[in-house]
Amino acid sequence: MLIQLSPVRCIVITRASVVSPSSTDAAAKSYKNCTELNKDYKGGVAKDSKVKNKGGKTKNTPHVSADLYNANKSKDRDKDGIACEK
Repeated sequence: MLIQLSPVRCIVITRASVVSPSSTDAAAKSYKNCTELNKDYKGGVAKDSKVKNKGGKTKNTPHVSADLYNANKSKDRDKDGIACEK
């Protein structure tokens, strides 16, 4: 679109598409160890909200994210569905 303001000046207006990545597009971060994961997620990461901690009481509630859990599944030593629980 071209809008003429005066015989000398004009403005060109274009349409731009802004695309933001969705959570499924971005890869879940794989942490080096539980110390690093717990810096971002104090209670660890659960694969879903229905999992129960086998180890008993924990201080913090885990963050629920299936993608993040799957990226860090190797850090779930007791195989209860919560990686790096505290």
